[in-house]
Amino acid sequence: MTTKYKNVYIKDTATVVGPYEYEGPLSKRFDKHYEDMYFNEETLEKAETKLMSDSIELALDKSKLKSEDINLFIAGDLQNQITSSTYAAGKLNIPFLGIYTACATNTEGLALGATYIESKICKNVMVSVSSHNMVSEKQFRNPTEYGAPKPGTATFTATGGATCILTNKKSKVRIESATIGIPQDYAQTDPLHMGSVMVPAAANTIHRHLTDLGRSINYYDLILTGDLGIYGKEILKDFMKTEYGMELNNYNDCGVMLYDLENQKEVQAGGSGPVCSALVVYSDILKKLETKELKRVLYVATGALFNPTTVFQKSNILSIANAISLESVE
Repeated sequence: MTTKYKNVYIKDTATVVGPYEYEGPLSKRFDKHYEDMYFNEETLEKAETKLMSDSIELALDKSKLKSEDINLFIAGDLQNQITSSTYAAGKLNIPFLGIYTACATNTEGLALGATYIESKICKNVMVSVSSHNMVSEKQFRNPTEYGAPKPGTATFTATGGATCILTNKKSKVRIESATIGIPQDYAQTDPLHMGSVMVPAAANTIHRHLTDLGRSINYYDLILTGDLGIYGKEILKDFMKTEYGMELNNYNDCGVMLYDLENQKEVQAGGSGPVCSALVVYSDILKKLETKELKRVLYVATGALFNPTTVFQKSNILSIANAISLESVE
């Protein structure tokens, strides 16, 4: 399902990151960073909530809006029962929608927010995501203190909080359309090769988006996937060519862009997590759209839909991808 929008704009964004992300190539473009993983909080889980809350506060400050000016708050994260989002929402006194499609959560939130604005139900919608490397490792795999080895195909959950304020007032960048993903099951079972798991969903959504709107793949200056990493990125190129006869030339992946993969060996195949793609898009891609270095970008966040129990039960890992078309405003 693809929806077009005429009156949805990005007012402001804010990004907050941990130490690993700040060591990457986009370090100077983030709004705030921390030098450890606790951020002066008692627990890692509380630290993740702080990331999201900080990004919300910064976005509101940059936009010169107050919480009462926001009609709807949409947020999601990787913690069980999306508790980072819930606790952040509890401080705001704003109607709240908690959402989850793993690492595809940010584009889901943007699509929902854009729909509420286009329908004239809301004037301003705030969308937030977060993830924390040590929280995710503890929940989905093993606490990092265990020192459990992982293969080179494993990705590194990004630590950060990111917030975007959508509005019906004209700005330099607008959301032109959105394509909602369809869960894909390609009998993948390896939670340490998420790039491979999520490729079919990315390919399906890109193909459906272009087909629904009658566009060629070269319509966009850049097609950007969420966090397939270095291996998934190459697999997607082959998959698109084999399945759909499309060459991905104007293409990159946020999981590859967030870190310095040559020197930050600990991130292995690249970044992942709901905040990974949001950090790249908000700190880098939007700036290029605002300056018209880029005019059209298809932002396709990808997510692996599983939990620790389903992995132990050897269930297939499904994937999903949601796409947002971003355009520079003349």
